[in-house]
Amino acid sequence: MFKIKNILYPTDFSKASAIAYGYAESLAGHYGAKLFAIHIAQPPFVAYPDYAYTDAVAGVFRDLRAHAEQQFTEFMKDRGCHAAQHGIQAECKLLEGSTPGEILNFAEKNAVDLIVMGTHGRNAADRRTLGSVTEKVLRKACCPVLAVRKPEHSFVTQGGGAHAVNLRKILYCTDFSKDSNRAADYAFSLAMEYGAEITLLYVIEDLPGSEDAQSAMTEVKERLRGIIPPESCGRCMSPIKVRIGRPYQEIIQLAIEDQTDLIVLGVRGRNIVDLALFGSTTYRVIQRGPCPVLTVHI
Repeated sequence: MFKIKNILYPTDFSKASAIAYGYAESLAGHYGAKLFAIHIAQPPFVAYPDYAYTDAVAGVFRDLRAHAEQQFTEFMKDRGCHAAQHGIQAECKLLEGSTPGEILNFAEKNAVDLIVMGTHGRNAADRRTLGSVTEKVLRKACCPVLAVRKPEHSFVTQGGGAHAVNLRKILYCTDFSKDSNRAADYAFSLAMEYGAEITLLYVIEDLPGSEDAQSAMTEVKERLRGIIPPESCGRCMSPIKVRIGRPYQEIIQLAIEDQTDLIVLGVRGRNIVDLALFGSTTYRVIQRGPCPVLTVHI
């Protein structure tokens, strides 16, 4: 199994971001990883690079940056102390620039293995926010991204910290592509680290005629069994599920029924066709699903 050595946690001090911290710290504790916490102060010239700014505008930004630094210090004060008490190495950095760009650049320069970030809810304004930062990171990150929203059922204990997150049920969804095969490594590693049950799901969109339906279902189940690594046997239960319908709808429905704590999805690469396909399943599951979603690129 692989090792997660560096985890990146970007924060904007929102409630969703605060919830995501519990996951970042818990994962750092389980894998013995270094935890980077960053906040990005965005200068006005990022949005309007051709505009000539006066000294007064520059002064306003200096004040805003100082305020952001104070917020960041307060936000991470107790969290950083708690991490240190649990033997987690945490490093905090205040950066300047475009928020998604700085997250992606930092992840690449620091050999980050996993990004853990909060996303917002499901109203219209939140969808726009997701598109402006989280979606760009999800599409372009050089490593897996765990997108965390407020849990809809209680599997996160109160108080935060390394033991706040108790993953009990993981849902791994596959289409048998290379992307989803790599995602299986993460799904089973997490299941073994947390002692969680991991459900394997394949969704059939176009079922053949009734005569071939049973044989198709049987074939899919056998392929799913072949994904289970030998080292996980006896360490975590691995139920197998096959459903018929639209993938994102069936994934979300099963996650709700099973009170899933984490969904793991493999997503295609970053070319034009792949980016178009990204929104068809992964984006909807992140937006509408009942729990955090881990997306894995090859």
